[in-house]
Amino acid sequence: MERLYILGILFSLGIVSCQHKVKEEISETDTEVKDGVIVYEEYSGTEPTKPEETEFYEPKVPVVGSAMNGNIPADAIVLFDGSSLDGWIHVQDSTAAKWHLNKDGSMTVADKTGNIKTKQVFGDVQLHIEWSSPAEVQREGQNRANSGVFLDELYEVQVLDNNNNDTYVNGQVASIYKQHRPLAMASVPSGEWNAYDIIYHAPEFNADGNKIKSGTMTVLHNGVLVQDHIELKGTTPYIGWPKNPAHGKGALLLQDHGDNSRVSYRNIWVRELK
Repeated sequence: MERLYILGILFSLGIVSCQHKVKEEISETDTEVKDGVIVYEEYSGTEPTKPEETEFYEPKVPVVGSAMNGNIPADAIVLFDGSSLDGWIHVQDSTAAKWHLNKDGSMTVADKTGNIKTKQVFGDVQLHIEWSSPAEVQREGQNRANSGVFLDELYEVQVLDNNNNDTYVNGQVASIYKQHRPLAMASVPSGEWNAYDIIYHAPEFNADGNKIKSGTMTVLHNGVLVQDHIELKGTTPYIGWPKNPAHGKGALLLQDHGDNSRVSYRNIWVRELK
């Protein structure tokens, strides 16, 4: 009884509380290496002895909703919803995109019209994009339903129908073209819809135009991790080594491979990562 009485007094004085005060999260700080060990500055000094000393309630986490089952997060920017191609232009001359707009809410490459890109430009993003190859299989190797998704117009995630269709592994479906082969092949049957979910962090350059930090990319293909935070060594050319031209924000580019690939796209959105 005496113990309960004392606790009651402490509660009334505010010394003990079942509701923690709202505290703001410690901002991220740089790490440093001491004697070969990584040290985090915010975790240095006297170690907390109470659980509430490491519990934070600010800033609040925004509620954006689920991205499952075709839902789009509330903070996403919709780049293509099937209603029009107004947000897209041709790369070569900046004219309106001439790809086919389909009644099912998708668009299909119009052969030899050229690559298209978004009018908007982005830096670091989470990208969701769905694509399909024709159900009727034509051609083989790199000529079967070949297209590509380019971040910053420079870094390609390969689109290709590799079902019973082998090719060079750093150029197969879900590869970072000519740089990183995928960890797995997760394609659905030809003619069905694939999904890429891509986390892209752009490279950084100094005032002299030299790259000081490599870009990175993570790719899930139909929910399967196929590129695990890989380092972008540079651009993804068909011939030659990767290059590292200095650049800022860029568009999302979709490739017309020029061989009647008939690849279709739908449900394209991004979330800017700030």
